[in-house]
Amino acid sequence: MIIDFHTHVFPPEDFETFTGTGFHKNVGAKKGRPPATIENVLEAAKIGGVDISVISNPIHNLRDMDRAQQLERCQRQNRYNAEQQNKYPGKIYGMASIVPYGGDPFLREFERAVKQDGLKGAWILSSLQGSYPDDDDAFPFFQLACELDVPVVIHPPSVGFGEERMRDYRLASSVGRPMDGALAVARLIVRGVFEKLPKLKVVATHLGGGICEMIGRMNYAYRLQDECFFLGTYEPMLIKHQPSHYLKMMYLESTSYWVPGARCAFESVGADHFIFGTDSPPLFVLKKEGVDLINQMGLSPEDKNKVYYENARRLLKL
Repeated sequence: MIIDFHTHVFPPEDFETFTGTGFHKNVGAKKGRPPATIENVLEAAKIGGVDISVISNPIHNLRDMDRAQQLERCQRQNRYNAEQQNKYPGKIYGMASIVPYGGDPFLREFERAVKQDGLKGAWILSSLQGSYPDDDDAFPFFQLACELDVPVVIHPPSVGFGEERMRDYRLASSVGRPMDGALAVARLIVRGVFEKLPKLKVVATHLGGGICEMIGRMNYAYRLQDECFFLGTYEPMLIKHQPSHYLKMMYLESTSYWVPGARCAFESVGADHFIFGTDSPPLFVLKKEGVDLINQMGLSPEDKNKVYYENARRLLKL
């Protein structure tokens, strides 16, 4: 069995806005029908031999909206995901799009989407309009995720920071997005979110955006304390262990298309915390390559089954 934890869909009424964000205009994206449709999710699953697809949408165009517009867009996406979950039982499961620091209206929408619509967790951006998930006003969201006992998936926005240097050569998607994802994970760790909420289940997409190559530097930044005073302060101290301790509490998702990177992430968090995903669609043509990556990692049959199926099944309570 294979569960793909990372596929995206748009409601049909939002097709026209697929490349209508400020970011897409900045990079000169052409207009066109989005590849992120439920039909393409099902077709790609056949191509890759995937049994179950988890649908979501990071909703990149939230960056151009105020809070009221963001809430309306999340609600529409969540209801559509729930409709598809009901339409394709056993094949499609949906995640709720939420702004974690959006206040009570978003908390109630998150709770409604899980309890009433049966969605399996929250899908949030690693940053939005300068805010990151470790911000104090996001903490009630993570508390609610623990109460609901559902996973929170962190996915990068269209681009987080440094956009002016990533407008060509598709650097925003290939480099900028994982950079933003890694920064969000790093801040969640050092700001003590996992210390305060040890039962929180967080999944970082795209191997955590390269956090596994950086975690050693984060460890020594923690261990050296005042010896490296010239690098700045480490106060207030909000964690009791070195950062890699908290990274191992997280789950990392496999989208990368680079076997050495996937092996690094797998070894960083272990077989029980590595989850298969492809980000396909929208990257429709890469479905089979994403599936094959796991086969190329040299895993034991037991570990391969954990990555392809068991870890996601446990998180989603299937």
